[in-house]
Amino acid sequence: MANHNANPDSPHSSKDTRSALEYSETVLTTDQEQDIMSCSLVLSSVGISHRVSQTPESLVLRVSAENLHAARFQLQAYLYENRNWPPKPVSSANSFTPLLQPPTLLLLGCLALLYSVTGPWSAHSIWFTAGAGDADAILQKGEYYRLITALTLHADTAHLLGNCLFGGFLYHFFCKLTGNGLGLFAMLFTATLANYINVVLHGSNHLFVGFSTAVFAIIGMLAMISRNYRTGNRYILILPFMAGAALLAMIGSSGERTDLGAHFFGLLCGMASGWFLCRPTLLTLRKSMLFQSILFASSIGIITAAWKMAFL
Repeated sequence: MANHNANPDSPHSSKDTRSALEYSETVLTTDQEQDIMSCSLVLSSVGISHRVSQTPESLVLRVSAENLHAARFQLQAYLYENRNWPPKPVSSANSFTPLLQPPTLLLLGCLALLYSVTGPWSAHSIWFTAGAGDADAILQKGEYYRLITALTLHADTAHLLGNCLFGGFLYHFFCKLTGNGLGLFAMLFTATLANYINVVLHGSNHLFVGFSTAVFAIIGMLAMISRNYRTGNRYILILPFMAGAALLAMIGSSGERTDLGAHFFGLLCGMASGWFLCRPTLLTLRKSMLFQSILFASSIGIITAAWKMAFL
């Protein structure tokens, strides 16, 4: 049987010889089956006859001499058009999902609970006397804790509702990008810094309360973070709406006690903080449960300590 198949005069041997001669030009050699099948499909789609064979080391795509030029042209065009496909996956630095859901309800609940105790702004309230932002007390007496306690007080119900509704919305998605501990600490630090800058520039005889400075700080941080998330992150897609919502909150709570300076500096400080939040070190650390827990506990501790100092 073996001698019969090796006979060059047999019909089977003649057919193989003719086929080998017909498909004598190699247009692709690869060890990837997916690549060879894709290129074979391309040639089939344009009617170029070809043959796929296998060697011990690789897969080979061959065509006849008369089709060599056309086959190379079609394959080069195919590879050029698909040079960036499939798209590269999002870098691991930008891929982040917080381990826990943002404590949005906890934050809003605490603000509402405190308001139920303090009531609206009144010169006779011990809460506002002790904790409201007062430029004279901060600059002349060193009562810097007021920069923090003022964030938790609200002038009236409309002020509270505006900040809770839109501020809570912003805070929720902000923590989706940063993590709960880093998000809360960044918001608290940035809003405190903005209040201090505003106080220094305003000078004496300036009183302020409200969470809106923190709201604008979040907008600034989100605006800068969005520059680092140009990969279609679904939270960044709603950034324009979030910014508009915060502006509406400002308009809705406008009045004689509206502190536009605090809003402005909150936005600027937020943009600066947002730049730091995009640094590779923080992008890596935000995935650490220990890091997030330390910052979250520290933030709660700072707010608690500020109120304790206020009543000393």
